[in-house]
Amino acid sequence: MSFTGKSRKSWIEETLFKRECVRFIPSSWDQHRCVPVCQICQNLIRCYCGRLVGEHSWQEPVPPLSFYAASGQEMEEDWSIEVHTRASPTNAYGTIDFEDTYVRVAVDSKPEALLQLMLREWQMERPKLLLTVQGGTENFVLPPKVMQAFSKGLITAALSTGGWILTDGINTGVSKYVGEAVKVFGGHDLRKRNTVGITPWGVIDNNMDLIGRDVFKPYQPLGNPLSKRVCLNGFHSHFLLVDDGTLGKYGCQQGLRRKLEKHIQQQKIHPRKSLCGVPMVCVVVEGGPSIAFTVLDYVSSAPPVPVFVFEGSGRAADLLSFLHKQTANDRYFNKHSPDLQCMEHRESITIFDSESDDQMAPDAAILSTTLKGTKASPAEQLNMALAWDQADIAQKDILVYGQHWPVGSLEKAMLDALVLDRVSFVKMLIDNGMTMSHFLTVERLEDLYNTPLGQTQRFLQHLVEDAKQASCVLSGYRLSLIDVGLVIEYLIGGAYRSSYTRKHFRAAYSRMLGLKSNSRRNGSRQDLQFFRTAQPYKRKVELSSSLGDASLQVLFNFNDLFVWAVLQQRQQMALFLWQHGEEALARAIVGCKLYRSMAFEARLSSMYDNIAEKFKADSLEFGKLAVDVLDCAFRQNGQMAMKLLTSEMEAWSHFTCLQLAVSSCHRPFVSHSCTQTLLTDLWTGPLNMRKNSFMKIILSLLLPPAILLLEFKSEAEMCHVPQTHEAMLFGLDSVKSTPSHHDAERGLPFYEKCLGPVSRSVSNVTVQWLPWITRIYDFYTAPVVKFWFHTMSYLCFLMLFSFVVLVKMENRPSIQEWLVIFYIVSTAVEKTREVLMSEPRKLRQKLKIWFSEYWNISDFVAILLFLVGFALRWHSDPYRTAGRIAYCLDIIFWFIRVLDLLAVNQHAGPYLTIITKMTSNMFFIVVMMAIVLLSFGVSRKAILSPDEEPSWSLARDIVFQPYWMIFGEVYAGEIDPCAGGNSCPPASFLTSFLQAVYMFVQYIIMVNVLIAFFNNIYFDMASTSNKLWKYNRYRYIMTYQERPWLPPPLILLSHMALALRCIYWKLLGNTEPGERGSGLKLHLGHEDRKKLHEFEKKCVEVYFHEKNRDVQSNQIKKIRAIAERAEEMSVMVGEISEKVNCIQHSLSELDCQMGQLQDLSALAVDTLTLLTASDSLQKEEARLAQCRINPTLQHVLPHSWTLPHRSNTDCDVPSFRRLNTKSCKSTPPSLLKGSVAATSRVWSPTHSAWNSRAKSMTTERNNLMRLAQTIPFTPVSIFGGEEVSIYTLEEAPCDADADSPSASFWSSKGLSAILQPLSSEEGSLDGGLRQGCRMLCTWAEQDVLKPGLIYVAKAFKSEVVHVWQKHFPGSTALQLCLREIQQQRAAQKMMQVFNQIKPHDMHPTPRFLDVSLVLWHSNGQWLTIERNMTGDFRKYNNNTGEEITPCSSLEDMLLAFSHWTYEHSCKELLVLDIQGVGEELTDPTVIMADDQSGGKGDLLFGPDNLGVAAINGFLQKHTCNLCCHRLGLKGQTYFFMKCF
Repeated sequence: MSFTGKSRKSWIEETLFKRECVRFIPSSWDQHRCVPVCQICQNLIRCYCGRLVGEHSWQEPVPPLSFYAASGQEMEEDWSIEVHTRASPTNAYGTIDFEDTYVRVAVDSKPEALLQLMLREWQMERPKLLLTVQGGTENFVLPPKVMQAFSKGLITAALSTGGWILTDGINTGVSKYVGEAVKVFGGHDLRKRNTVGITPWGVIDNNMDLIGRDVFKPYQPLGNPLSKRVCLNGFHSHFLLVDDGTLGKYGCQQGLRRKLEKHIQQQKIHPRKSLCGVPMVCVVVEGGPSIAFTVLDYVSSAPPVPVFVFEGSGRAADLLSFLHKQTANDRYFNKHSPDLQCMEHRESITIFDSESDDQMAPDAAILSTTLKGTKASPAEQLNMALAWDQADIAQKDILVYGQHWPVGSLEKAMLDALVLDRVSFVKMLIDNGMTMSHFLTVERLEDLYNTPLGQTQRFLQHLVEDAKQASCVLSGYRLSLIDVGLVIEYLIGGAYRSSYTRKHFRAAYSRMLGLKSNSRRNGSRQDLQFFRTAQPYKRKVELSSSLGDASLQVLFNFNDLFVWAVLQQRQQMALFLWQHGEEALARAIVGCKLYRSMAFEARLSSMYDNIAEKFKADSLEFGKLAVDVLDCAFRQNGQMAMKLLTSEMEAWSHFTCLQLAVSSCHRPFVSHSCTQTLLTDLWTGPLNMRKNSFMKIILSLLLPPAILLLEFKSEAEMCHVPQTHEAMLFGLDSVKSTPSHHDAERGLPFYEKCLGPVSRSVSNVTVQWLPWITRIYDFYTAPVVKFWFHTMSYLCFLMLFSFVVLVKMENRPSIQEWLVIFYIVSTAVEKTREVLMSEPRKLRQKLKIWFSEYWNISDFVAILLFLVGFALRWHSDPYRTAGRIAYCLDIIFWFIRVLDLLAVNQHAGPYLTIITKMTSNMFFIVVMMAIVLLSFGVSRKAILSPDEEPSWSLARDIVFQPYWMIFGEVYAGEIDPCAGGNSCPPASFLTSFLQAVYMFVQYIIMVNVLIAFFNNIYFDMASTSNKLWKYNRYRYIMTYQERPWLPPPLILLSHMALALRCIYWKLLGNTEPGERGSGLKLHLGHEDRKKLHEFEKKCVEVYFHEKNRDVQSNQIKKIRAIAERAEEMSVMVGEISEKVNCIQHSLSELDCQMGQLQDLSALAVDTLTLLTASDSLQKEEARLAQCRINPTLQHVLPHSWTLPHRSNTDCDVPSFRRLNTKSCKSTPPSLLKGSVAATSRVWSPTHSAWNSRAKSMTTERNNLMRLAQTIPFTPVSIFGGEEVSIYTLEEAPCDADADSPSASFWSSKGLSAILQPLSSEEGSLDGGLRQGCRMLCTWAEQDVLKPGLIYVAKAFKSEVVHVWQKHFPGSTALQLCLREIQQQRAAQKMMQVFNQIKPHDMHPTPRFLDVSLVLWHSNGQWLTIERNMTGDFRKYNNNTGEEITPCSSLEDMLLAFSHWTYEHSCKELLVLDIQGVGEELTDPTVIMADDQSGGKGDLLFGPDNLGVAAINGFLQKHTCNLCCHRLGLKGQTYFFMKCF
């Protein structure tokens, strides 16, 4: 029973509870000692449950004073769950936003209630294996191989067996690795993975968000990095949140988890009694000291729980692995340690080394450990492996040589494997010697049919109702094999008789069950009709004793099991069973027919529309199997394949494969080349004709001596062709077995093998005439000869009948009419014989099958109409006239019957098939046309003839006139009834309008729709009409194969011969040939049947071999195609690589050339400067030449400057180099070196040499300047790195007054810089929300950064960005960075004010670093950047208010600064999370109350703003120091009291 809605809520709240601490027991009095109920104590001292006083749930408004101890008094009472907590209905259950279900339960909850919750409320599948994962709870790193083995092995073992995984459910430690394993290997539908987390309620972060009854709760899996609580792992499917009333204490869930595990172990894997309890295995990964006690508890329990340890995962797991190896030989060791005590049960511990090459797959190792560690018997282990569907493990570890098996255990395992649909286990048991003839009994087969399978069982019961034609199946009714037989007959239909409904089986069933079947009756009379068909056969008193004890032996084989699998809708099992046993071809056809009939029944019933398509697909699969096997057999041996088609099968109602295929409407099978070859041989019979056959046959019929000139087939050519019972007419025994191949080789004549013992005793003279008699008999009994003989007779009959109806009918019938009468009467007798000699047992069923053919209905109507006319023609007029009219109408049916004769032709047959399809599918269009016709005809007649009297002509005019209008007769004279001066009926003008509309709708629309419909059918049927004709060809051939060779009216002679034959067999007391001889069947002896079955089995093997070979060849082709594509891709990659190398080489050359051009550009500037200086120097020399030279004023020039005149000058080398450096200040460092070198080269030559190069330098300078205008300038750095854009936060006064307060604004344009990441060994820079990286600035524009300095770039983590994306849907990272910079600038400004107002003797002057915004061009990521700090990095307080104990004046001042910010901002802002190196600080957190910040959407500062909670935490935890008192700040107690 499952609960929904209100009942579900009431059940959970009535059954499951939570725990709340209701008595305050202080955990310690050392923090503060004062009088009871002190406000400080209430907010400092915690209870043993981990809560403060205000966080408790009290029954009274104020807790009594006795709850507290006085000062100096010791607590005598110990806190306990039973005494100090109260149980109340759970208030937290529902679904988390990542689709996990959860419930808060008390620590003392009953495991029965929890299991009921998981199975019925959460709809979890019953576990077949319990995997409990134990290990470390803190984060640790697994080696890649161990993590791969653990993840894949655990999830594969759980998925393949339908097991449950139990973990702690938290997002740290081994539970986190389990969640990642579910994510990677659990498939797409993660919610269907049965991974249960059993987590303490008190340690869950944000657990208050989960409170609610049957609600959908959002949950934030990203917790506070400074919090000691943990988050739930989002990849678990269910959570049991264990509540013991404590807060922040781990471990309370272990006891409840162990109880739940033991209770699950006591459950059954499957409701069947033969299966054992749920096995369990403990998987250990890493872990601390407590893991040793946990493992000891598992291995020492009864029964022991096997433990699977992953070696190499660390800590406890590695210690257990080491001890397990060391104690392999030495069992004498100190047993005081729990680790060593575990080794006393080392056989229950398995070590898995993922590094070893000899290890099996991890999932197989886990399952093998579970089997070996349970200490179960082999039968129970086999049941476990069966429930897991792990046949390979059972074959390897259980079904081993020398294993002792109790009597009947393997039979039970086979029964369970069939019930559970374990195909691999059925195959394994069959391969190990299980035989169906010994396994299958009536009881077991009925148990299989009565297995409850939900919708499948209901569908089978409905089929039983339809087969019995009963109203309903009673509840608790047990299906019998007789019921199953009725269902099989109902689905296959026709004359098929199941072996379960035959007399001998009913007698045996009645003897074996005795009075059991009678006890199943219901006493009510209304159910008698239902139970009547289920009664076993009751033998009559006259029943001969031949049934004896032999009838009690009922042998079943794979056929019975195959039919069971099909009726139970187990396709894979049916496909497997189809491969075993004999008569595989027949089983495939039967499976195709059963599935097709079940699909038809499902479509008729609206309850099973969803499985109709599945039935159809399964039917097509078996149909394809039958065709493929037949094709394979035909390719192996054509004659043996045709024997497979026509050999009689006793197990399938004495049907042949061809009969089954025809009754199944398996058109591809019937139209196969093998079947058509057989039908051709049947059609021609013993005649060997290939060309002009109809001419030879007609000539032979007209001139009988020509028969001796015809060619006949040999015995070897006819060995596969079955003979009908009509061969007995001339004393030939056709029931003998087929002649052997040895006799065929000896050339024995056909008649010598077919002669019966009576025929062989005739005289030699008779024997000499037998070949001629045999030839004549073979000629006239050939179906093709029968067809032409009957056709010629029928054409003569039509001519006589036409003559009779065309001439005047006399009072007495003429000779021609008597011939027609004899023909039709003899035809009626033949039709009666066909009905009586058909295969069904009951007359009603015979008539039903016979009337299912259209031509039989036509013949019945024609004969009946003729008999009516014949009876009327003996009376006088008007009855004689009525009889003649009946003749005239009756001849229509006989002329239409000629179409059936044309259907035999290969060319005309497909067209007739198309016409039949068109006629049968045009019904609805004709109905629509009739509606339009009647609507117009009635309205037209009513308007034109308002005064019409009731008559038949009225109805005729309504229908006929509109009908003829369709074919062009518009009755033009009646369109205008007022023409010619006739009186006009009222509203007669409407008829012309109605006629126009009618002609448009009927002639233009409906007729064209009908034509289009026919056209569509024609094109659809054109491709399949040939197959349909081949399928219908069987009916034509069988019709003439079974029809007597004499045509009507001479056919009466054949009827007399058949009657004498039946009397003869009746007198002999042999009724078997009457049953076995009906139909076209090949009766084989035991040896021939055995050879045929071996051939069929070989063909099935060849078929699967070819199929596997095709699959392998397809795989090889795919591999080759992939290899060719890989080679092509490698060639393309090589070409692309060469092109990339070429481009890189070209780019490097281009960069070199650009660098040279830039150097030359700088050289050109230097040259211009030098030329200017040289001109000035020459002018100065000319001026001094006119003056007297003063040697004392003469400057000494550099040694390298050799000029013809030495004079005083104001230009020197250092000044020029300063000028050069200044002119190249904007140039990157990579270009400065070339510039200096170029300068040195310029100054090295003499003045005369320089003058000689001046002209060439001028030309080169012009060319370089023109080239520089076409090449864009790109800074090139020899240090590497990536280009970024830097945005700074600048300050400007609000108005023109310089003393007015300034406002911050962002720079409108980012400045470029080049940053190179560094791999520092100084430690990680990652924090709770951001991750950092050190960067080296190699170049910067306008000194936005200092080249050569190291900076720190910080980016928000991806999970933080994902969380805040719903609040900032645009560029989330940019918004977070802006707010981070904003709060650091706010803290920086407050620090500046603080430094201004603090006393001057407070020497430390702390300051916050400047932060800028960075856009990383390569990936578009936004970051913050600040200068790197070197030294001892310290954190003074955090964003929750916790602070360090100060030990220096700087620490006192920084803690006082936080206090000062709260007071200075009028209790609106609070700066926390102060950290840095010495006086340089960074990454502060500006806390703003929730009512001031306006919500997350209007966040003013960073995401680490915890609001009022952080402010309250600071007020509780801050201790004022000397700096606080000097700044005039109020004490902690004042603020705390004011807050309350």
